Amino acid sequence: MLVTTPPDRAIDPHQSGRAAKPGGHQAQGTGGVGEQASGVGEVDGADGFHDGPHDGEGVCQAFPVVELNPAQQRVIALLGKGPEHARPAIDERLGIELRAELEEALTPAAQVIPEHQLLFVSKHALAGVHQCEAHYLAGDGAFEWTPATARGTVAHKAIELGVHLEGQAAPADLVDEALARLMDSTAPVARYLEAIGPYDRSELRSLAVNHVARFFECFPPLKAAWIPRTESRIAIDLAGDRLRLSGKVDLTLGRPGDKVLIDLKTGSPNPVHREDLRFYALLDTLTLGVAPRKVASYYLDSAEAHAEDVTEGTLVAAARRTAAGALRLIELRHQHAQPARRPGASCRWCPIADDCEPGRSYLADADAEAERN
Repeated sequence: MLVTTPPDRAIDPHQSGRAAKPGGHQAQGTGGVGEQASGVGEVDGADGFHDGPHDGEGVCQAFPVVELNPAQQRVIALLGKGPEHARPAIDERLGIELRAELEEALTPAAQVIPEHQLLFVSKHALAGVHQCEAHYLAGDGAFEWTPATARGTVAHKAIELGVHLEGQAAPADLVDEALARLMDSTAPVARYLEAIGPYDRSELRSLAVNHVARFFECFPPLKAAWIPRTESRIAIDLAGDRLRLSGKVDLTLGRPGDKVLIDLKTGSPNPVHREDLRFYALLDTLTLGVAPRKVASYYLDSAEAHAEDVTEGTLVAAARRTAAGALRLIELRHQHAQPARRPGASCRWCPIADDCEPGRSYLADADAEAERN
């Protein structure tokens, strides 16, 4: 199979635009997307409206037009698909070929998995096994719900509600509704939310409101024509239903073949985030038979996106990484292979660090370097 090199990431055309205030299916698009674009931002009349010039002409006047801030304009530039940014065509048979290659690589090894059992292969499992296998098997220690660990779950639920709500709601109201719905659900966080004390609840609410407010500061109103989806699950079973590749994308925009897959992040960029998104692009290609157009990690703290066009090379690399990781997971989980120890930043919270010579050595060197600086 031909392997091409993925192109340089990040497109940053500087276009301005306007949008109506968010209002569910009534939210307007912007000139920045509608101009020289198709697919996401395509002017197709699907929602009954049309994108107009930057002076607001043609925008439905029932809703006040507001200026997008620079961060929102950068998101518009990320989503737009002008001819100057066209990616090389991807063979429509690629999804079928990659699935066949994965089946060929994984089916023999997967026979050691007991029948009617599934080995789940997620982005977290792949990241763990490609980094430190010993840490992956040990986990991060006993998990405890706290306001900090529950923040992401609550905030993502609130964003989901806000994106699909007809009309506007304050971030705090979205968070309160998310808390109520999660408490009344079977989600793992439900029991914690039921038992949480007033001060921890206040801290959790503050953290989640900050996260939600930041999202709506950074993202423009999302048109219904862009088909916005939140927390979209993708899964495919391989190797005689013994392996399940699965993922959940924070935000998906666009139709098949023109999709943009977005992961929302806090904190600093990490190279593994790019690999996570390539894995999602592979899953989308395997399940739909057509590749998404682009993937992006969006860092809310800095209001920056690290984006990459999805190419044949992107998908081939993701398939090979997935196959290698899945094979190693089978060996570790079902053949009792000796895990490799690869020290790194995760050593600082690894539960077996005290008994790991490479980990202790790495931490000692890192601390010594920090003291010298």
